[in-house]
Amino acid sequence: MTPLVQIDKPTTPGAGARPRLPEWARRSATHFESLNTLKRSLRTLDLHTVCESARCPNIHECFHRGAATFMILGNLCTRGCGFCSVPKGNPRIHDMRLNQDEPANVARMAADMKLRYVVITSVNRDDLADGGSAHFAETVREVRLTVADARVEVLTPDFDGNMEAVARVLDAAPHVFNHNMETVPRLYRRVRPQADYRQSLEVLRFARGHRPEVMTKSGFMVGLGETPDEVTQLLHDLREQDVDVATIGQYLQPTRRNLAVAEYVAPERFDEYRDLGLSMGFKMVFSGPLVRSSYMADLVNEQAARV
Repeated sequence: MTPLVQIDKPTTPGAGARPRLPEWARRSATHFESLNTLKRSLRTLDLHTVCESARCPNIHECFHRGAATFMILGNLCTRGCGFCSVPKGNPRIHDMRLNQDEPANVARMAADMKLRYVVITSVNRDDLADGGSAHFAETVREVRLTVADARVEVLTPDFDGNMEAVARVLDAAPHVFNHNMETVPRLYRRVRPQADYRQSLEVLRFARGHRPEVMTKSGFMVGLGETPDEVTQLLHDLREQDVDVATIGQYLQPTRRNLAVAEYVAPERFDEYRDLGLSMGFKMVFSGPLVRSSYMADLVNEQAARV
């Protein structure tokens, strides 16, 4: 299968206490006019994107091509994952009331952007009884009503294992259901301390069983200290849940407060992981240093749908 993105293959960077960012993991800051125009439009409607909050390296490219991943339920997350730069919030200290206009505003923005593929994700809201799933479902319904010919992909949290909340989002009829594993189980305590590996697998298993017609997807990072054998096991675990699509990308430290990079994985290794995943039966494996869960999601879905 032809990769979606061609990346020049360099030599492996030298070893050190903190590996140096190789050229193939860098993105140039370009298209400032497109970036600023879209940011102004988003702020007008009080909307957030994971592209901005998580400091995605592909933001300039994606905003220039008119793509963005909407992040709902506010811009404050109740969890403290070591890899993530999304702002953290404590409901006892911060005003974390939901913006009731957010579902309609996401739909309006998607229509204004003329999107034919809409990706919606969210922060974790463990302070809410339903984890924010009703708000999530309402956003999906609004988008499907307003941009009727668009496909909708959701990238959800684990809703703290509440399968009724997962079902609520699925019953709003997204076309693709994505929930990220993020890393291998051995690293969860450091990378995702408030999450559970088996629980995330159960979310994906439940999604497949509850709505078999919905494509399922999951992503994870490498370069956090995992071994190739652990990556193989993670891919195997995803296939056991009948997940259709896997995305694999290089972890890049977004701020000094986040976990340091343990290793910059060579592009050849990403190719090996892609080929391994395809041999296991995934419909699509998008694997590369700058791959992110929602990066080129429209093209990933298109290729997977052909299988």
